[in-house]
Amino acid sequence: MDSFYMTVITIATVGFSEVHPLSHSGQMYTVFLIFTGVGFFAYVGSSLVQFTIDGRLKDMWGRRRLDKQISKLKNHYIICGYGRIGRMLLQQLMVKISDIVVVEQDPNLLSVMEEDGITYVFGSSTEEKSLLKAGIKNAKGLVAVLGEDSDNVFLVLTARQLNPDLYIVARACREASKKTLLAAGADRVDSPYDVGAVRMAQAIIRPTVLNFLDYAFARKQSDIQMEEIKVHEASELVGCSLQESGIRQKFNLILIAVQKTDGQMLFNPSSKTCLNEGDTVVALGQPDDLIAFDQTMNKKK
Repeated sequence: MDSFYMTVITIATVGFSEVHPLSHSGQMYTVFLIFTGVGFFAYVGSSLVQFTIDGRLKDMWGRRRLDKQISKLKNHYIICGYGRIGRMLLQQLMVKISDIVVVEQDPNLLSVMEEDGITYVFGSSTEEKSLLKAGIKNAKGLVAVLGEDSDNVFLVLTARQLNPDLYIVARACREASKKTLLAAGADRVDSPYDVGAVRMAQAIIRPTVLNFLDYAFARKQSDIQMEEIKVHEASELVGCSLQESGIRQKFNLILIAVQKTDGQMLFNPSSKTCLNEGDTVVALGQPDDLIAFDQTMNKKK
C-alpha cells in the first residue's frame, strides 16, 4: 500500500513527503519514475492537443482558401444541392464550365465533395448568407436541384431578389410546381421524371435519332459534336448573311438552326439568313472546326 501510495503522488506530481526514508536506490528509482511517468503523460497530452489543433487549423485553412477562391469568381454558376442529380449535373457541366460553386447542407456529403475536389459552401441554399457566400451577386447562372419543390421555390425567390439578372434553372418533382417556380422567377423548369420518360419513349419510337443525339452530345467522341455559338457585338460576321460568311465552306460545319435575339428559332436556315448581334448559331461538326468557328465569332472587325 505504501508503494502504491508513493507511486501515485509521484506520477501525479503532487509530491507529499515520503512514507519511509528512501535509500539511494529508492531515490534513483523515484527519479526514474518521475521522468518516465510524467514524460509519458506529457507526450500523450501534447499529441492529443497537436492532433486537435492541426485538424482544426487544416479545416480553417482549407475553408479560408475556398472562400477566397469563391470571392474572386465572376460569371460563375451555382448548383444548389449535391444529391444524385446535383452530382451528375456537375460532372456534365465541368466538361465546358470550370467555375462552379456547390451549396449543400447535408454533413454526410462533405466527405463526398472533398473527395470530388469541388468548390463548395456548406450551408442551406434557402438562406441568403449561403448564397452570398457562394458569390451569387457575381454569378451568371444558378441551378436549383433541392429535394423538395417548396425549397426550390423559396430558393428561386431568394436568388432572384439577390441577383435580378441571374439565369435560373429549377427542378420540379411535381407538375403543379412548374408554374409556381416560373412565377417565382425561374427562367426554365425541368422535371427529371418527364425528361427520363421522354427519353425512354424516344428510345422505342426513334432509336436511331436518339443514338445520333447521344453521339453528338457525348463529349468523349472526338469526331463529331453539337455546339451553340453566340454572335458577339464586335464579331466580323455581324450583318453578314450565311452565304457571305462562308461558314459552311471554311469550317465544314452543318448549321442546324439560328436563334434570333427575340427567341425565334430558324431551323435549317437559308443562305440568305443574316447574322445579327446576340444571335445564337447551333452547329454540328468536328471539335476543331467548332473551336475555329467560335474564335471567328469572337474576332473583332
